[in-house]
Amino acid sequence: MEGLYVILLSVHSIVRWLVLIFGAVALLRTLPGLGGGRAFTASERKAVAMFTGSVHLQLVLGLLLFAFMGMQTIPAFADAPRPSFRWEHVGLGVLVAVFATLASALSKRAATDQGKYRAAVIWTSLALLLSLAAIPWWRPLLRLFTQ
Repeated sequence: MEGLYVILLSVHSIVRWLVLIFGAVALLRTLPGLGGGRAFTASERKAVAMFTGSVHLQLVLGLLLFAFMGMQTIPAFADAPRPSFRWEHVGLGVLVAVFATLASALSKRAATDQGKYRAAVIWTSLALLLSLAAIPWWRPLLRLFTQ
């Protein structure tokens, strides 16, 4: 069981960077459209969808860690700055997934291109901010098959 934990934790650590990269790309693709006059193209849609997909993958990996190991026994949080961080981490992860999903869904359904850009920027920004708050920055920035 420890081997599975180390693999899941390592992949979860790597995917965090994908979330941040795809989120930054989504913002770089959609922020210029807030000024108006630009069509919301398949490129912008794909950037937002990639961000949302990476967030969902990260949430699934995190929930698998939670399910297999239980929050009380996860060594990754043994050095957390406060005992509540483990629950904050899970709660923020769920909220990030909700906000990323809203970015994707609302930017897809908005009636105007301007509305699509606005929804993508607002919800992607909120998801990224919460992602940054949820990351345990005191831990190694890239953990590869170690605890």
